[in-house]
Amino acid sequence: MPLKAFRGPKVWLWRWRRNPLKRRADTMEAWVLLGAWLLTLLAGVFAGFAAARSVEDGLARERVEWHPVVAHVMDKAPGSAAPKSGDSGSSETSDSSDSSRGERVWARVGWAVADGSAHSGQARVPAGSKVGTPVTVWTDPQGHLVTRPATASEARLRSALIGGLVGLSAAAVPFVAGLVARGRLERRRMDHWDAEWARLGPQWGRMTG
Repeated sequence: MPLKAFRGPKVWLWRWRRNPLKRRADTMEAWVLLGAWLLTLLAGVFAGFAAARSVEDGLARERVEWHPVVAHVMDKAPGSAAPKSGDSGSSETSDSSDSSRGERVWARVGWAVADGSAHSGQARVPAGSKVGTPVTVWTDPQGHLVTRPATASEARLRSALIGGLVGLSAAAVPFVAGLVARGRLERRRMDHWDAEWARLGPQWGRMTG
């Protein structure tokens, strides 16, 4: 019967202990496992920290460079304007429109940058906004529309999440490679044991018979 059927309980760090039955393949497997674990740890930590730092620096740069400007609606926004507070009209009816709940729609707006040049683009504005209605938009140093930059707390959370994902992805590469190498070495070792058992097993049976 192959020796694969006689695996006993696992003994921790047995590959590092002195044993006359330990072979060169066992020592090689020990070093492969050690190297795989070290690479997994180092790759995960360094890649995660690098990604988190890069994301946080980028978001911090956005908070410095991006700034709000006052733009004006150039075309009447779709929808109906939300009723003013104190208006006892349609806002109290059951079929009130989404505008009463602060609906925002896309509309064309225009603004000027520091050098005086005019820009225009699509931005979210309150539904029903009339032409000339002022709205606040965010722009980059070139005057292009951007989203509101992340706050410091949002940046920390986002960088931590992205750093964690990048770290896990980077650590998975040496971890999987170590598992594959270990599996091959173990199969090779068990094949050698099977071959020696097939050669010596019958002789051992005659000696103990």
